[in-house]
Amino acid sequence: MRAGRNDVVDSSVKLFEGERWLVITSLIGFILAAGIAMFIFFRGPIILPEGDLGDAFSFNAAIGMFTLSIAAILPFARLKARNRKAIRWIFIIAAIYSYAIETVQNFRGLNPRFSRAGDVADIIAGMLFGVVSLLLIALALLLTIQFFRIKYPYERPLLIMGIRYAFLSVLIANIAGIWMILLQDRFTGEAGNLIVLHGIGFHALQTLILPGWLLEKVQVNDRFKKRLIHYGSMAWMLSIILIGFQTALGRSVFELTALPILVGILLFVWLGTVSVAFVLFIKKRRINSLPSDYISRVKEE
Repeated sequence: MRAGRNDVVDSSVKLFEGERWLVITSLIGFILAAGIAMFIFFRGPIILPEGDLGDAFSFNAAIGMFTLSIAAILPFARLKARNRKAIRWIFIIAAIYSYAIETVQNFRGLNPRFSRAGDVADIIAGMLFGVVSLLLIALALLLTIQFFRIKYPYERPLLIMGIRYAFLSVLIANIAGIWMILLQDRFTGEAGNLIVLHGIGFHALQTLILPGWLLEKVQVNDRFKKRLIHYGSMAWMLSIILIGFQTALGRSVFELTALPILVGILLFVWLGTVSVAFVLFIKKRRINSLPSDYISRVKEE
């Protein structure tokens, strides 16, 4: 349905529609992360010789959030039923294998990716982990292309706009992931940490989609809503690119130098646009909660 100039979008396509199994798969990650957090609280994160349950905790939570985000937006991809089913189950199988190898190997005291203390089976499992990671990168790229191929008119244009920006950020995150696979490490140079770029890039699946979801529910000028999404998303993308430059230089993104400070400014710009969207959304909810006769009297006055 095409919305009017100041209309609130009421679409027949819903978030998470038809993606129950992806949602369940994401919940597995959150449950594993919670269980690992409890274990760390009582026993600590390190299991010799190579295991680090802190990594397992963050990884399972991240894959759970990534899978949940894919479940939310997959209904809008306009995929054929067979293609959508194939992508869904590849994501599910890849996520379950990733949960298993990350959790089991760390509890065994082994690095799940680049173990130097394991046997041949552990090395093969780590190599397969790398293949699964590349498969997820390929699927993300396919979804990126698919969302950019969708032609107007389409339902929920503000949400689609946010999804497109989010997948551009994910593309940069995946470049960082390939970089880590090639290095067989997350660190580069003296203090560069690729996992920061990788993680923040993927969080765009929440941070850049949320404003579109909020703004499509408020009655303000469509041009203003689109500009707000563009400004916030471009600020986010520029910050990700600068984080990439800082990391490539082998330096920490948390040091007080020019590039990290500029990153902070850009992220504040993004946060400002999200805050405006949230305020407009809350204002709309408050108006909707008022009795209709009260609103009519206010308009008459």
